[in-house]
Amino acid sequence: MVDYHAANQSYQYGPSSAGNGAGGGGSMGDYMAQEDDWDRDLLLDPAWEKQQRKTFTAWCNSHLRKAGTQIENIDEDFRDGLKLMLLLEVISGERLPKPERGKMRVHKINNVNKALDFIASKGVKLVSIGAEEIVDGNAKMTLGMIWTIILRFAIQDISVEETSAKEGLLLWCQRKTAPYKNVNVQNFHISWKDGLAFNALIHRHRPELIEYDKLRKDDPVTNLNNAFEVAEKYLDIPKMLDAEDIVNTARPDEKAIMTYVSSFYHAFSGAQKAETAANRICKVLAVNQENEHLMEDYEKLASDLLEWIRRTIPWLEDRVPQKTIQEMQQKLEDFRDYRRVHKPPKVQEKCQLEINFNTLQTKLRLSNRPAFMPSEGKMVSDINNGWQHLEQAEKGYEEWLLNEIRRLERLDHLAEKFRQKASIHEAWTDGKEAMLKHRDYETATLSDIKALIRKHEAFESDLAAHQDRVEQIAAIAQELNELDYYDSHNVNTRCQKICDQWDALGSLTHSRREALEKTEKQLEAIDQLHLEYAKRAAPFNNWMESAMEDLQDMFIVHTIEEIEVQQLVPKRDHALLEEQSKQQSNEHLRRQFASQANVVGPWIQTKMEEIGRISIEMNGTLEDQLSHLKQYERSIVDYKPNLDLLEQQHQLIQEALIFDNKHTNYTMEHIRVGWEQLLTTIARTINEVENQILTRDAKGISQEQMQEFRASFNHFDKDHGGALGPEEFKACLISLGYDVENDRQGEAEFNRIMSLVDPNHSGLVTFQAFIDFMSRETTDTDTADQVIASFKVLAGDKVSETPTRLMGADERACGWGWLRVPPCWPQNFITAEELRRELPPDQAEYCIARMAPYQGPDAVPGALDYKSFSTALYGESDL
Repeated sequence: MVDYHAANQSYQYGPSSAGNGAGGGGSMGDYMAQEDDWDRDLLLDPAWEKQQRKTFTAWCNSHLRKAGTQIENIDEDFRDGLKLMLLLEVISGERLPKPERGKMRVHKINNVNKALDFIASKGVKLVSIGAEEIVDGNAKMTLGMIWTIILRFAIQDISVEETSAKEGLLLWCQRKTAPYKNVNVQNFHISWKDGLAFNALIHRHRPELIEYDKLRKDDPVTNLNNAFEVAEKYLDIPKMLDAEDIVNTARPDEKAIMTYVSSFYHAFSGAQKAETAANRICKVLAVNQENEHLMEDYEKLASDLLEWIRRTIPWLEDRVPQKTIQEMQQKLEDFRDYRRVHKPPKVQEKCQLEINFNTLQTKLRLSNRPAFMPSEGKMVSDINNGWQHLEQAEKGYEEWLLNEIRRLERLDHLAEKFRQKASIHEAWTDGKEAMLKHRDYETATLSDIKALIRKHEAFESDLAAHQDRVEQIAAIAQELNELDYYDSHNVNTRCQKICDQWDALGSLTHSRREALEKTEKQLEAIDQLHLEYAKRAAPFNNWMESAMEDLQDMFIVHTIEEIEVQQLVPKRDHALLEEQSKQQSNEHLRRQFASQANVVGPWIQTKMEEIGRISIEMNGTLEDQLSHLKQYERSIVDYKPNLDLLEQQHQLIQEALIFDNKHTNYTMEHIRVGWEQLLTTIARTINEVENQILTRDAKGISQEQMQEFRASFNHFDKDHGGALGPEEFKACLISLGYDVENDRQGEAEFNRIMSLVDPNHSGLVTFQAFIDFMSRETTDTDTADQVIASFKVLAGDKVSETPTRLMGADERACGWGWLRVPPCWPQNFITAEELRRELPPDQAEYCIARMAPYQGPDAVPGALDYKSFSTALYGESDL
C-alpha cells in the first residue's frame, strides 16, 4: 500500500515506475528524474495553471464521455473519488474495487485511496500526493495527480524507434512533420506556438482536411484555431487549448501541449490500427468472398451438369425403334453429334468441376475455414454416380442402335427376299388358273388328250416343285412378323393371297386331271373303232409319226421359266461382283481403322502410365513440375487430330454397317473413354501441383519438406495409385511418430485424423490431403482470434449505452443515481455505420448482410455480432 500521507517527504509529486518503460526508453522513474520537479512556484503561474486546467479537464472529459458523464471543475468533481475511479476504469478497461456508499469525508478519502492504489498497481510511484489533498480540493495536487494519470496511460506506452514516453512522442512528431516547411519540432512548448506543427500533423495523416500551403507562419492564432477546430470536428479530439493563451505566453505549458499532442498520436495511431485491422478484415473477407464465389460457381456448374445428365439419360434410354433403316441411321447420326459436339464440353465441365472443388477445399484448409459441403445431391460423388449412369446408358444406347440397325438390315433383306420370291411365284402362276380352267380337251383327239395328260403331268411335277417356294414365302412372312417388320400388314396380305391362289391351283389341277382322264377313256373307245383302219394304214402312220418326231427334234422346247433363268444368270453374276466389291471396301475400312486404332490406343495407354510415374516421382521444384506437366498437356492436346481422324474412319465403318473388326482389339468406345480419362488425369495432376504450391506458399513449407512428404507418401503407396488406403495411411503415420496403434486412444486419434484428410469418407487419402494435414500439424495458426481482434479495433472501445443502476452487486454510490458504467467484459458488437465507415462499400455490405443482431446484455439498436460472424467464417471448432 502506498503511503499517501508521508508528510516528511519532499514536496514533489509525479509518477515513477518500478520497472522499465515501454519500448526501451527507460523507466518511468528515469523519465520523471529527467523532468524538472513540478514545484509549487510553477503551479502558481496563472497562465500555466489556466492551460493545465483547460487541457486536463478536456482530456478527462474525452474519456468520461464514454461512460456518459463529464466534469466541470477539476478541483471539485474528483473530491468524492467516484468520477476519479470511473475515469480510471474507462482508460484502463479494468474494474476497480467497489466504491463506498455515503457522503462522509471518510467515504470520499477511501474512494480516492482506491483510485490511488490502482494507479500504484500500474507501476507508478506517487510522491507527496495524498487522498486528503484531493478530497480537500487542492488544485495543485489534483492537477499533479491527473498529470500522473496522463503520463501513465497516455504517454508512457508510446514507443517509436526504440524510444518511449516523452522522447518517443517527440520523435513521432519530428518524423511526421519533417517534410513540412517552417516546422521544426524540438520540444513541447515554443515549437508549437505558431500552430504550423499542429496543422502539419493533421495534414500528414488527413491531407484532405488541411490546406497547408495557404497557412502563414505570421498568423499563429488562425493556424492554431484552424488545427483545433479541424481536430475537434473531424478527428474527435476535443479542444484542449486556447490559441490566444498559447500565443500570449512566452513559453506555453509543456504538460498541456504534451497532453494535447498525445491525443493526436492516439487518434492517428488508432486510425493506423483501424486501417491495419480493416486491411486484415478486408483480406479475410476477400478470401471468403472468393471462396463463396467458388462455392456458388461449383453449385451452379454442378446443377447445370446434373440437369444436363438428367435430361440426356432419358434420351439415351429411349428404345423406341424406327420403321426404316434410314430413320435409325439418322438416330445414329444424332448420337454421333452427341458424342462429337455435345458431350466433350460436358467432359471438360466435369473435369473443371472436380478441379474447382479440390482447389476450393485446399484454399479453405489453408485459410482455416471449414470444408465446403455442397448442397444435397451435388457432391462430387453424386456427379460421378450420375456420370456413370450416363455412360452406362450411352453404351447401352449405342449397342441398341447398332443391334437395331442390324435388325432392320436383316428385315430389309428378308423383305426384299420375300418380294423377290413372291414376284417370281406370281409370275409363274400368272395364267395358270386360266390354263387349268381351259376346256381344250373337249375338242381334242385321243393323241391330243394323251399329250395334254403328259403336259398336265409335267405341270403337276412343276407345281409340286413350287411347293417349296410357297413354303419359303410363308416362312419369310412369319419371320418378318416375328421381327416386327413395319410393313407386316402388306406382307401378310400378299402372302395370304399367294397361299389362297396356291390352294386354288391345287384344286383346279385335280379337277383338270379328272376331266382329262375321263376324256381319254372316251377317245380310247373311239380309237378302238379306228384300230382296224389304223392297222391297214400302219405304214403311212409310221411315216407320219417319224416325220412329226423329226420336226419336233428340230426345236428344243423350253419353258418360259427356263428361259427366264438363263436371263437371271448374268444379273446374279453382276450382283455377286457388286457384293465382292462391297466386302473388299469394308475390309479396307476395317484395316484402315485398325491401323490407326492400334497406334492411338497404345499411345493413350502409354501416356496414362507416364502421367502416373510423373505424379509419383515429381522431380525438381513444384514450379518445374508444373511447367513440365503443362508442356505435357499441350503435347497431349496436339495429338487430338489423330483421334479426329479415327472418329472419321469409325463413322465410315458405321455407315457401311460394319459391326466387327478382327484386326484390332480397340473399339471407338475404348478409345474415347481412354482419351477422356487421359485429359482428366493430366488436368487433375496439374491441379494437384497448383494446390501444392498454394499450400507451400501459405504454410511456408520448404522444397526439402515437400520432397520429404512425397517420399513418405510414395513409400506407403504400394500400388502407385496416387492415394493411400486407411491401413497404408496408418502405417505412414506410425512411421512419422503418431500414436495411432490399435488401442482405444490410438483408434480415436486415427479416426480424428481421417476425418481431416478424408472428410467425404471416400476411404482414400490423396497426396494433397496428406500435405495439408502435415502442414497443418507443423505450421497451422488460428486466425479467427485475429479477425475478432480486428473487428474489436474497428468497433473502438465503446461501452454499453444502457444505463446501469449504481446499486446492488456493482453499485457506485453517488448522488446522481444512474450512471453509464463501462462494462468489464469485451464488447462483441459493431454497428453498420462503423462498418461502412471503415471498410470498402461492397465488403461492408457483405458483413452487414451476414452478421446477426447482437443479443448481449450491452446491446444497442443496430448492434451486429462480429464474434459469431467470425465463428461462422472459421467454424466453431477453430475458436
